[in-house]
Amino acid sequence: MWFLLFTLLLLDREAVLSQECTKTNVKNCNDCMVSGPNCAWCKQKNFTKHGEPDSTRCDTEQQLLNRGCKKGNIIDYNSVFAIIQNNPITQGETPTQLAPQRIRLNLRPGKPSTFTVYFKRAEGYPVDLYYLMDLSYSMKDDLLNVKTLGSKILDALNSITKNSRIGFGSFVDKTVLPYTNTHPDKLKKPCPESETFCQPAFGYQHVLDLTDNEENFKNEVSRQAISGNLDAPEGGLDAIMQATVCEKDIGWRNNTRLLVYASDDGFHFAGDGKLAAILTPNDGQCHMVNKRYSKSNEMDYPSVGQVAQKLQQNNIQPIFAVTENMYPVYEELSQMIPKSAVGKLSNDSSNVVTLIKDAYNDLSSTVILEHRSLPEGLKISYNSKCSGGGTNEDKGRCTNVKINKEISFDVTVTAEKCISEQSFEISVLGFTEKIIVETQPRCTCNCDEVHDPTDCSGSGKITCGICSCKEGFVGQNCECRLGEKSEKDLVRLCQRDNSSIICSGLGDCVCGFCQCHSGDTEGKKIYGKYCECDNKNCELNNGQICGGKGQCDCGKCHCLEGYEGSACQCKKSEEGCRNSRNSVCSGRGTCECNTCKCKDGYQQPFCEECPACQLPCVEYAQCAECHLQENGNPEDCKSKCLMSSAIVTERLVSAECKHKDSKGCMIFFNMRQLDGDNIYYIEVSRHKECVEPPSISAIVGGTVAGVALIGLLLLLLWKAVTHYQDLKEFRKFEKEKQKAKWNNADNPLFTSATTTVMNPRFTGDGK
Repeated sequence: MWFLLFTLLLLDREAVLSQECTKTNVKNCNDCMVSGPNCAWCKQKNFTKHGEPDSTRCDTEQQLLNRGCKKGNIIDYNSVFAIIQNNPITQGETPTQLAPQRIRLNLRPGKPSTFTVYFKRAEGYPVDLYYLMDLSYSMKDDLLNVKTLGSKILDALNSITKNSRIGFGSFVDKTVLPYTNTHPDKLKKPCPESETFCQPAFGYQHVLDLTDNEENFKNEVSRQAISGNLDAPEGGLDAIMQATVCEKDIGWRNNTRLLVYASDDGFHFAGDGKLAAILTPNDGQCHMVNKRYSKSNEMDYPSVGQVAQKLQQNNIQPIFAVTENMYPVYEELSQMIPKSAVGKLSNDSSNVVTLIKDAYNDLSSTVILEHRSLPEGLKISYNSKCSGGGTNEDKGRCTNVKINKEISFDVTVTAEKCISEQSFEISVLGFTEKIIVETQPRCTCNCDEVHDPTDCSGSGKITCGICSCKEGFVGQNCECRLGEKSEKDLVRLCQRDNSSIICSGLGDCVCGFCQCHSGDTEGKKIYGKYCECDNKNCELNNGQICGGKGQCDCGKCHCLEGYEGSACQCKKSEEGCRNSRNSVCSGRGTCECNTCKCKDGYQQPFCEECPACQLPCVEYAQCAECHLQENGNPEDCKSKCLMSSAIVTERLVSAECKHKDSKGCMIFFNMRQLDGDNIYYIEVSRHKECVEPPSISAIVGGTVAGVALIGLLLLLLWKAVTHYQDLKEFRKFEKEKQKAKWNNADNPLFTSATTTVMNPRFTGDGK
């Protein structure tokens, strides 16, 4: 129940919103027509009040009626349509199945226009069938059957319609590696060596133009021979694309077009060409030279989307006759191509006649209404009036439509903006008949006023209720004559502080001056240079403006004698604001409603305490120094600072200060704030802390003594080090001496002090 209640409320809210007129930047009737589908315009003279903007003429029809606009003065356009060409639906050799053929729509933005389209499936409607066959070697048996089934295929078509034609084309694949063996001998004969009849390798070739001559079909098909390639997928999409876009080469007529695609394998698609270094995308154009696809080895395969688009544009309905193993693949392909069918082909294609007949009946009994090239700013939807039909945003669809059964579709077209003159087509998929829909905008008003010389103060003329003033005149009724100032200058004089709002939105700008609105019946008055003031917009107290104890003036209460406060809610009194010294708020605040409102930092109740305040010790240090001078003149000190002897209480703000005077002495004083903003009490201590000057003789004597002492210590240290070294060497000598085991005689190093000299000339004989 709660959910249902919420849903009902939501729907009711949406219904209310759908009837609103959301107007933006409306200056005239034309702007109103494009601002919203529910907007109407009142062209009635003097409908707006003096100074009221012209945009108030734009509103819902009901709101305009409620405000006094007469029904005949309200402009509210709807979108309309007109049938330009409507040939009746007929049977015969050139039947007409779709009506009407041309429609003109005049569309107002947001206002839908709905018209009905009729379709009646005619008996014996002309049919063109193009048989596109895979001639890779695996289809050898199928080709033999198609050669013998030519007359049966035409008989099947003739049983459907007396006006039918048939054509033939074949395909294999691109004649480049890796799709086809490019050896010269293999290009000439891609079939196995045992095969006698074999065509050279080819991509797609058109064999027979569409014809109603059975003998021509059998003769041309009988001349065909099988061919071959290397890989399993074939170039079928290349063939479908060329057979679709080459209308003149194939010979398509302006009637039902069927393309039978017979194959026992899959197909290459866009991107596969890269395997053969073919990088140029397929352009979807006809490239037939001497009945062969001339760009087969130069352009990539087309995509499935490209093929589907071209089939739809050319009203060709494909029938995929494929073997059972390939059926799932082509079934998925069929889902991507509107108005297509898939049938299971027997291994030798012997059932192709039945397959074509069943597929045609299935395709023809499905009617799909669709549009093409819808212009920007238009939205279209369909409502199918047939069994199993319904509303569809993109297409109208009916199934199981019997011959000579008339069905219809309601087509709704809505312009989302003010459009230009354009056109688009609506057609039944698979048929060449179409409806041309011309669209024209309906965005301008035609008010047809009767002009009166007295209109617009005699200085202009009325267009849809609005005055168009002559040059040199401005104003709602052209009542202002321009001098040196322009109309914008006059309007700017009525705008406060460069605001875009004229006269605060509460008045009219008349020749550069604000004429304020009268207010209301409850005594409200609007006044001021820019109509910015009134006598009601003030604070309330006890439900009354200014508490009934004052007058409201431009947002501020002016209280009667004896009352105060923003809403005159208090009696004047200072009893609750006086401290123990009978000072009101300690001189550091104001007393409002018998309560102190202190300056920043000071605390209630009497603005005495200030935890964050710092007293100006530095500023009053000179004052303290003056009073500590031994020969100081009190009168001079008074000129430097004011010393107060007022009674000091503990609640006052105080601080202990210290300062170094000009002689380097540290002085101490207490500083306390008295009632008032900058009144202080200074209590100076009578002593100073001075540092004695240093003794120069003591410093010099101490320095000399210190130097001498340091020199003596260094000398003693040097002597001790040398003595220690000598003692260490002596001990080492004694230790080596004790280790010796020889005396002087046995010492091998001992050498006698005697020297013996030999005379070389002495012979010993005394000579």
